[in-house]
Amino acid sequence: MPTVFAVDLIVPELIIFDSDGVLVDSEIIALTVLARTASEEGAAIGVDEAIRCFRGRKMADCVRDIERRLGRSVRETFVTDLRRATALAFDTELKPVEGIHAALAEIAVPVCVASNGPMSKLTHTLGLTKLLDHFEGRIFSAYEVGSWKPDPGLFLHAARTLGVHPSRCVVVEDSLPGIHAAKAAGMQVLGFTGGDPDAELALGAACEKLLHRMSDLPGLLQNRLA
Repeated sequence: MPTVFAVDLIVPELIIFDSDGVLVDSEIIALTVLARTASEEGAAIGVDEAIRCFRGRKMADCVRDIERRLGRSVRETFVTDLRRATALAFDTELKPVEGIHAALAEIAVPVCVASNGPMSKLTHTLGLTKLLDHFEGRIFSAYEVGSWKPDPGLFLHAARTLGVHPSRCVVVEDSLPGIHAAKAAGMQVLGFTGGDPDAELALGAACEKLLHRMSDLPGLLQNRLA
């Protein structure tokens, strides 16, 4: 079974966080709305299937998959309607990932966000959860870079912009595309499970180091920096 942290973890100069499922507890909310919107379009997709198939993937790929199931294109307003419904759900349901505020308060290493989501979504969700101040000016969106995970370009852009060599970066990710992107970028990666046994099983096959609780992260980093 993968360890929570391995003794060969580098002393990091930058911690790169994914957003959905790592900073904000948004994945189930967003994928529930996606499943409902796809079903309304005619592609019957349950929430569990949406989690398996669409977690961590960019919107264009999700839409292509839905269109493949439908055998036709989705309506012209599908993505706009989906994003609007998701934003409304976030307004009433979104919470920060448990322990993230306390963890960020203790971490002395520079941090940033690198996400497949559009900047408007990132600022919206980080603002709702009072995390925006931690990352202001250090938020990187795949839509602005033109590179989506599992391509490593987004992570490499973040490291280059902040002046840190990829080998000195630690990425915290909860999806397989993100883990693959971090590895391709030459960065150390922690697979964040949130204590979910299914996530542990899925991520453990691709990631040697797992982080189960965000509250563990500061102490683990401090031990390496001591």
